[in-house]
This record gives sequence, C-alpha cells and structure tokens, in this order.
Amino acid sequence: MATKRRYDDGCATAHALDLVGERWALLIVRELLFGPKRFTDLRTGMPGASPNVLSNRLRELEEFGVVQRRKLPPPAAAWVYELTEWGRELEPVIISLGRWGGRSPSLRHDAAISVDSLMLALKTLFDPSRTDGFTADVVLRLGEDSFRVQLSADRIWIMRGDLDHPHAVIETDPVTLNALIWGGRGLPEAIEEGEIKLTGSRERVERFLGLFPLPEPAVVARPTPK
Repeated sequence: MATKRRYDDGCATAHALDLVGERWALLIVRELLFGPKRFTDLRTGMPGASPNVLSNRLRELEEFGVVQRRKLPPPAAAWVYELTEWGRELEPVIISLGRWGGRSPSLRHDAAISVDSLMLALKTLFDPSRTDGFTADVVLRLGEDSFRVQLSADRIWIMRGDLDHPHAVIETDPVTLNALIWGGRGLPEAIEEGEIKLTGSRERVERFLGLFPLPEPAVVARPTPK
C-alpha cells in the first residue's frame, strides 16, 4: 500500500485523523454501524466511491483495527465487513459530527442519502422533549432493508430486523420517508398516492414522524471585506 501522508503530531486528535480522516473512511464506519455488510452493499450505500478507493479504505481500516472481515456461515457463506469493538466506539463521534454538520446553512436537505444514513439521522435528531411520555415500537421497511425502532420517553433504539408485535409498520422508500419527516410531505397525501403503506396505529406513526426536528442553522459570519 502506498505511503499515506501523516500529521506527524503527538495530539490524539491528529492521530485519530491519521486513522479515519481519509476520504470515505468515516462513511464506511457509518454504513457499518447497524451491522455487517458485503462489499457490494457498501458500494450501494456509497455510490460515489470507486471500487478501488473503497477497497483501499477498507484495507486501511482493517490494518488500523477499526474494521474486520469475516465469512458468514452457510447457507450465506459470503464475506462481510464489520466494525470491531473499538471501531463501534466511533458511533457517538459520528452522531456528534452529524449533529454539528446538520446546522450548516449550506447543507443540501434534498440530496440523496443512504438507508443507513437515514437511520443514523433519526438517532441523531431524536428529540426526547417532544415525546411527552410517548412510547412506540415501529418497523420501517425500506425496500430490502428492515429496521426496528423502539422509543421510550427519553431514548431511541434502532436495529436491523423486524419486531414480533409492533405498534405500526411503515413500508416506503428512503426518499419518501425523508420527505415525510423533514420535507413537509403530508402523510395523508403520501398514503393516497401509494407512496407509503401503513399497518397498525396511524396515530402513533404521526407522532413518530414529528420526533426528529432539524436543528437551527448556525449563524455564519461573512468574511470581512479586504
């Protein structure tokens, strides 16, 4: 592997950037936070990364102990990448970085995001002050991906898979869910036009969709004229 440029700085923050500061590295971590993935699944979540670049980043993250590769047992028998125990400690870092970046006035809210990025956004933007004691178990089915979302009065848990007896099941696509939560799309209109299918409590779904407010944009000072 080609020699990478280093900060050559004793600061632990600089060293962390040596490990995960290359382009696409933290996005690989983002894509693995909800469980292991095959190489092709990672490419789906990061279509802008070429196969060569993605392979290089994965190899580096393996060498640094952030990611590991293993073979699933039969009948799958496929090779997957997953975060190591140390790599999983990056989750609060990525959530904090996303919360900070979400306040950027230049963030494009209409840009495409991966399914895993959308789920991470729910964890990042969940506002416990809006629950008022509300609890719910919701299953999100987004194409081939299913997630179970469990809400308590002050916490949110999101994991891959289904629930046996959810309060509601939402079947839609990431673009529609994004629009319903942050784009001003009305739930009745989306149901009427067949963009979303609901099973269970519609009231709980409406409450659920309102628990993830966007942060206030940061006030960015304009450059001083020269």
